[in-house]
Amino acid sequence: MSKIRHALDVRRDDDFAKWYQAVIASADMAEESGVRGCMVIKPWGYGIWERIQRLMDDRIKAAGVQNAYFPIFIPLANFEREADHVDGFAKEMAVVTHHRLIADGAGGLVPDPEAKLEEPLVVRPTSETIIGDAMARWVQSWRDLPLMLNQWANVVRWEMRTRMFLRTSEFLWQEGHTAHTTREEALEETHRALEMYRACAEEDLALPVIAGEKPENERFPGADETWSIEAMMQDGKALQAGTSHYLGTSFSEAAGIRYQDAEGTQQLCHTTSWGTSTRLVGGVIMTHGDDDGLRVPPRIAPHQVVILPMLRDKPEDEAVLIYCEEVRASLADQSALGEKLRVLLDKSPGKASAKRWDWVRKGAPVIVEVGPRDMEGGKVAVLRRDRLWNTENGKPNMQFTPRGEFARRVGELLEEIQQSLFDEARERRDANILHGLNEWAEVTRFFAEGGKYPGWVEVQWARPTGAALDAVVEQLKAEKLTIRNVPRDGEAADGTCIFTGDPAVERILVARAY
Repeated sequence: MSKIRHALDVRRDDDFAKWYQAVIASADMAEESGVRGCMVIKPWGYGIWERIQRLMDDRIKAAGVQNAYFPIFIPLANFEREADHVDGFAKEMAVVTHHRLIADGAGGLVPDPEAKLEEPLVVRPTSETIIGDAMARWVQSWRDLPLMLNQWANVVRWEMRTRMFLRTSEFLWQEGHTAHTTREEALEETHRALEMYRACAEEDLALPVIAGEKPENERFPGADETWSIEAMMQDGKALQAGTSHYLGTSFSEAAGIRYQDAEGTQQLCHTTSWGTSTRLVGGVIMTHGDDDGLRVPPRIAPHQVVILPMLRDKPEDEAVLIYCEEVRASLADQSALGEKLRVLLDKSPGKASAKRWDWVRKGAPVIVEVGPRDMEGGKVAVLRRDRLWNTENGKPNMQFTPRGEFARRVGELLEEIQQSLFDEARERRDANILHGLNEWAEVTRFFAEGGKYPGWVEVQWARPTGAALDAVVEQLKAEKLTIRNVPRDGEAADGTCIFTGDPAVERILVARAY
């Protein structure tokens, strides 16, 4: 077997963190901005986010949720009304205290002491409090409910350790906020949003996830319940890819979100919130990337097929370009995965072979090359990004196909790639979850001796609270571990708690995490 020469200089198995940054750079997805903790998302990276946003937004609107927009500046008093909420975000808040600058006499600028705000404004870390104020104005009667809103926005959380797409001081997200008459209706919405996230992750991003409830210590600040979807990255770590919260009536009480029921009695609303972010893009990189760069699932690829004419500064170049345009037009008429095919004819300067590797690193699902011989034979050379190499000869796995046949089959081909990426990730995840551990020593041994990139373990616990839960958290923290969630579809407990020795009530996933 010939040795394959990969497109990246660093391998996943050698240094996963360095590989991750190399993929982002080589795929031209994002770069450092010069502002601490903030990134510039470049067109290919933002195009992937736009696709995720579009598909998610369709799901959100299909559930009867309406989009709105709320201010980025939130009065500090809003947070102070909800004690648990402010405690949870206090260390991450960016605060505006002045509204004007003045010259300092040395060529610089400083805040004008005369322009200090009467009340500090927090730069939006999340919007429960300010949206709660609006809900209190808009809800008067049971007839106004349910009120179901979503916002696409940026948020700021002053992170100490940042990593592009995964943890940045500013990031893009959507946040849903709903108000309901009853606990049951609000819980139904909490689980609807969770299922929406699961479906979007698995069906659109080809990202296998496990949906479940977070333990008490991992709840959103002020929430009664928090549910999440958890994905396994190729280094075995968990990534929380979306959360949905049942907030009970605490936020309604703080904001005064009340309604008059059918009997004329004033009642507090039950509220929910749920969100996902550009962290999903990081999850796609760490789940589907390989040693040649990114592999983008077709549903979220800005361009599903990229056509590269092989031009040689010869007279036949014009005919090759005309042929490529005919191929592009025939593909643009096709549908794939329920939408019109997104196809790009790349006419940019440069050798086709160099451009091929640019698109390999970007992860375009299908790359098509066309040269004079292909044109003469009525064919195209097709390269699937998910099956890049011919393992027999170590060369790119080009398939030469009649152009008409390719046009007819391209939709089916993209569906195969979408499913192939999901299946590969699911098989890897399932193979790296260890079941049946009954002693804490077995857990620590697994993470100590389970190789460079150990996966997850499923164990049983008694769902302790208070001081007993605090002790469990410290026990986990000592090993740099966290409880991810209680799988929604998990098996019933049938043993003892691995932490306390008490009868277990459920099974939990334990892992290292981003």
